[in-house]
Amino acid sequence: MKVELQSEHPVSEDSCKAATGKSLSEWFALIDARGGPALGRREIGQWLYQEMKVDVWWSPTINCEYEIARGQLEKDGRPRGYTICATKSIKAEPGRCHASFASAAELDRWLGPGHQGYIKDGGSLANADGNRATVKKVNPGKVIRLIWEDPELTAPTPVEIKFAPAGAKTTVMVTIDRLQTRAEADGYRRAWGEALDRLKAVLEA
Repeated sequence: MKVELQSEHPVSEDSCKAATGKSLSEWFALIDARGGPALGRREIGQWLYQEMKVDVWWSPTINCEYEIARGQLEKDGRPRGYTICATKSIKAEPGRCHASFASAAELDRWLGPGHQGYIKDGGSLANADGNRATVKKVNPGKVIRLIWEDPELTAPTPVEIKFAPAGAKTTVMVTIDRLQTRAEADGYRRAWGEALDRLKAVLEA
């Protein structure tokens, strides 16, 4: 899977002010006045999006950039970073959707070329696009959990793939955590969205 690490919008004082009416620094000061980091990401995010009407792209951006600016780090010494999610409703059973992840040959059909390895507990995966993954947990037809690596990523990131039945269809949801920049978040959201489009086309052909 090829990923272009490019942010949808510049992240700067001026671009934030043009889009939201306030610069990043002004938003940070307002969050400080409300209680600062102790509020937690969820409460800050709800305030930005629901009360202050900041749009769906800028509210998490301000939230994550605030944590970085205030030195909020996780136990591994890195910021919590961005979380992205890509979903697709596919007319196929959960087991069939899962099977499209289960072997190198299946992955080559839609995720990218040259896969090697297996999606199984303790397994590993690599492909010609430079993606690497360590498989942490597999519950067939329900969930796959990976640690994903890419030469251009700041650090390895957790990936969770869920398969939820919905009548005659399955919702495939890919969630990626700990992305360290807005460019990584936007790039991976686009790449997984396009990959799930290809998966849908393969399974519904």
